[in-house]
Amino acid sequence: MAEPTTNPAAPTAPATAKPGVLDGVRVLDFTAMMSGPYCTRLMADLGAEVIKVEPPEGDHIRLRPPRRQGRSTYFAQLNAGKKSLALDLKKPEAVALVRELVGQCDVLVENYRPGVMQRLGLDYATLSALNPRLVYCSISGFGQQGSWSGRSAYAPVLHAASGYDMANLDYQEGDVERPLKNGIFVADVLGGSLAFGAIQSALFRAARTGEGDHIDLALMDAMLGLLVYECQEAQFPAERRRPLYRPTKAKDGFLLIAPVSQNNFEALARGTGHPEWITDARFATSQEREHHWGALMQLLDDWAADRSAAQCEAEMNAAGVPCSRYFTVREAMKLPPLVERQAFQTIDDGAGAFQVPNPAFRFARTAAHARGSVSELGADGPALLGSLLGLGEERIAALRESRALHVRG
Repeated sequence: MAEPTTNPAAPTAPATAKPGVLDGVRVLDFTAMMSGPYCTRLMADLGAEVIKVEPPEGDHIRLRPPRRQGRSTYFAQLNAGKKSLALDLKKPEAVALVRELVGQCDVLVENYRPGVMQRLGLDYATLSALNPRLVYCSISGFGQQGSWSGRSAYAPVLHAASGYDMANLDYQEGDVERPLKNGIFVADVLGGSLAFGAIQSALFRAARTGEGDHIDLALMDAMLGLLVYECQEAQFPAERRRPLYRPTKAKDGFLLIAPVSQNNFEALARGTGHPEWITDARFATSQEREHHWGALMQLLDDWAADRSAAQCEAEMNAAGVPCSRYFTVREAMKLPPLVERQAFQTIDDGAGAFQVPNPAFRFARTAAHARGSVSELGADGPALLGSLLGLGEERIAALRESRALHVRG
């Protein structure tokens, strides 16, 4: 499929003097992989000072492709705007530093397996005693307690366990027996987004009452919350399978046409040049269309067969029918609505410029966009310990010598 004609220079968020909603908020970030980093990246986008506490070897995502000159753009997208402090938490001196830092922070986010932070002496009960205003968010697969709390839970595992994959399989047509592969980590992004929202709520309460809170975010719960219709259908089985919109095949590709309402369907009939569908007994009402859904989808394939996907999309849009061609991610990144909204920020991680998505939300009075810095592992440690804890060069050198503090280079 040809790419959209819109081909602007690399879009970037505008240079702005606007403040961030979270300016002045400091976050200790004990997260790795995707769900936690996604959450804290959103906080950095809003101006929070996010201190990413990494092990000496760094977050594993630092090694994941795509990479250029040893730097991962995958890591950069999840961690832009954060500072890096590399500590070996097996060393008592490193744990002591964290406890000192907690007094200077508003939020702590962690996505270790449940029990790890407690074994380190960095659990909520311990740290809230040092800072009663602390908002502490724990992200895990199945929650902090319970018989499954200790299980490893990466996104594909959650997709399988939650019923998401089997629900998706049930929506497929034909003789498909094996659950479908999926490389898109829905659980992580969804869970990270929900954690971000929960933290803002707890910060609001802390500002009003002076009392922090512990947020227990389970990715399994998040996935079940995603399955809105499916949870209800599991309890009250439908008489028949609900109709699904399927790709309409044009001569050079596919598009998705979604006549959701009666008005949409009538507009579809007129837009395709078949107003007789409106009075066709098979399609006259939504209930009858459900019974004859396959026939309607076949008629759309017949209509589109000698048209390009772009022509079909234009005709449907002109008629007021919800629709879209199928685009690749590369193509979608250049589409007008994303360019016009400046949906991407151009950043540079030291190996060259590239684009990362901005938050999906905008504020009229404050800035919400990816920040351009991508820290080397441990690069900000000495400066942070000096400015926040008043540690001098001699103390920092001793921490490095003991290997409690790591600074690359």
